[in-house]
Parts: sequence; C-alpha cells; structure tokens
Amino acid sequence: MPYNLAERILVTGGSGFLGSHLCERLLASGAEVLCVDNFFTGTRSNVEHLLDHHRFELLRHDVTFPLYVEVDQIYNLACPASPVHYQHDPVQTTKTSVIGAINMLGLAKRLKVKILQASTSEIYGDPSTHPQTEAYWGNVNPIGPRSCYDEGKRCAETLFFDYRRQHGMPIKVARIFNTYGPRMHPNDGRVVSNFIVQALRGQDITVYGDGLQSRAFCYVDDLIDGLVRLMQSPDEVTGPLNLGNPHEITMRELAELTIELTGSHSKIVHRPLPQDDPRQRQPDISRAKAMLGWAPRTAIRQGLARTVAYFEGLLTDADGRLAHGPSRRPHTGSRGIAIPAT
Repeated sequence: MPYNLAERILVTGGSGFLGSHLCERLLASGAEVLCVDNFFTGTRSNVEHLLDHHRFELLRHDVTFPLYVEVDQIYNLACPASPVHYQHDPVQTTKTSVIGAINMLGLAKRLKVKILQASTSEIYGDPSTHPQTEAYWGNVNPIGPRSCYDEGKRCAETLFFDYRRQHGMPIKVARIFNTYGPRMHPNDGRVVSNFIVQALRGQDITVYGDGLQSRAFCYVDDLIDGLVRLMQSPDEVTGPLNLGNPHEITMRELAELTIELTGSHSKIVHRPLPQDDPRQRQPDISRAKAMLGWAPRTAIRQGLARTVAYFEGLLTDADGRLAHGPSRRPHTGSRGIAIPAT
C-alpha cells in the first residue's frame, strides 16, 4: 500500500548503503523522509540526488544522543556494518547499537509509532546449524574482535523485545544477511566490493582461507522491499525475520564470477582466514515468505553485473581511465561502455 502524503518517516543511517536506497523507496511511495546520519560510514553523495526533493530532509546527527523530532514511523539502520568500519572504533560501534537503540525506542515510545530495527545475520555468529532459522540462538564469541557488532546487535534486539513486552510498543526486527549493490563503499572491506574493486584495478583478488566458505548474497532492491513489507505488516508480526537470499555461493565461485563480469586478468590469491569469520551463512526465509509474501528475485549474476557497472563509474576518471590500477585488457563493461587498459 502506498504511504499517505502526510506520513513522515525517519530513517537513521539514511545516507548509508542501505539507508539511501530505503529513502529513495519511501519517497517513491509518497512519504516525507527525514534522513539522519552522522556520516561516519554514510556519505552525503549517496543522497545528494535527493536533496532538492520537496519531501526529503537531511539532518546530521549521532543517534547516541537523543533526537527530538515528530515522525510517524522509524527505521533504525544507524550502525557501521562492515568489519573494517565497525572494528575501527569498537566502543563507538557498541554504543551506536545499544544507546542508539535506546534513544530511538524512547522516541518511538513518546510518539507512539512503529519502529523497525535493522538487525543482522551476525547475531548467529559462526553457526552450528545450517541454514539458519530465526529460532537459532547463535554461536557468538562475546569477547572477539567482531563482538562489538555481533553483541551490540544482539543487545539491540533484546531492548526492542523488552520495550514490546514492557510498553506494548509496535516493533519490527529484521535480521539482514549479506546485501550488495550500487552505493557500497569501495573501501568497506566487504567481499563483493573488495572483489570488484580489485578486479577492475587488475589487482590480485584476495580470498581468505581455502575459498570454500560460503555466503548468500541478496541484491539491495530485494532487501529494501523486504524491509518495507515488514514495516507495513500487521502489528503482531514483530519478527525477528530473516531477510536475505538463500542461494549459497562459495568465495572462490564469487571471485571467478567477478573476474568474468569485469573482464579482468586478476589472479586469485589466498590469505589466512580472519578470526571468528563464519564458514557458512545462509538464511532460512520460510517465515518471511509466509508472513510477508517476500522472496528475493534478483539472481547473483544479474545483481553483480549492476554492481560492477556502478563501480566502473565510481572508479573511472574524467578521461575515461580506470583510476589507480595496473594494466588489464580492455573490455566492455556491463553498461556497454568500453573501458581501456591503464
């Protein structure tokens, strides 16, 4: 159902990868959007094309501090989501997840509005069950280098359900699995952006471990559709709900597909597996299918081609040359543009 023109929606982390796509989707539905971000990992350029929209407002703010605004719904996406970013300042990462959740829940409680928490598949840790259902409690190292994010998100889920039990608040919790697409940060350390940037620059593609560890990648448009459907669902549908693509692919296969789609001469090299890096990650989305009528529709080859096209444009300078890369054979990019060797 389309949003009423009068409905005002707050998106925290709104200038980030997911947040910017969500802002676009909500504006297209007729909503007024208040995008809040402190620009730690989000960038103004992600929402620059929205700044002149009469129903869009951008506010620089850190959710670890209270926010006093009047809105009708809240999507809480604020938190660094890649290991490179969330391990840069782990204390701040935990504060963003926990204190940020408290502040946004307090705002939702005062306004008596629905609030959605963007949780993560990382709450499952290195899973001992496969695929992961929402009933699985996880296998998380509480004191490892990734725990600032894993445990921060787990605590945020606790807070959401405690507010639900104690105050009867309408809450939604989405457990987001690996998502990719345009506007990923080129230096976020995530595997899709890493592989594409390395391939486009003709660098060796770094695969950690034996490359047989698997992930399931969901294209951003599909993921945003799931978030909106969850927010629009009846109040009794609280989640947590897994949102992700159940199609598994190994890191080796992803590297080979990236080389094929970019036309790169990059070689695959192996490095030691990082601490606490999960061997497998695959969502069971049965509940999302049943409760939301949702399932991803974009195949990995199709979505990856669109993402390659985005990075081609991002990394290509004004003279049509790919920036900061050794020579590689010319090829036709996924937008049909010939990219010369450098």
